[in-house]
Amino acid sequence: QVQLTESGGRLVQAGGSLRLSCVASGRTFSSRTMGWFRQAPGKEREFVAAIWWNGLSTFYRDSVKGRFTISRDNAKNTVYLQMNSLKPEDTAVYYCNAAGFGSSGWAPQFESWGQGTLVSVSE
Repeated sequence: QVQLTESGGRLVQAGGSLRLSCVASGRTFSSRTMGWFRQAPGKEREFVAAIWWNGLSTFYRDSVKGRFTISRDNAKNTVYLQMNSLKPEDTAVYYCNAAGFGSSGWAPQFESWGQGTLVSVSE
């Protein structure tokens, strides 16, 4: 079964940068679109970014465009999220998952989530 392990989150000041990593198990990783999702305190989990299996196309929610960059290394079964110009509004627990696009937008495909990694952005 698929296991997802996120890392890299920490406390950072507004304007700073972080690089998150997600290591995924499973034989189908290299053929799946992967994404990042986040959940802020008291809010619903939301889509952040996605990347095709071959890395040729990326997708972002409007609020992070120009600041975040998603990438992947299939040889390492790893997805990354480079976050620059961080804002307090980015504070959340960040999760990775396979991602699919449907009528409601981007949605996670694996029902099992990793533990997530906490990103805290101070004023």
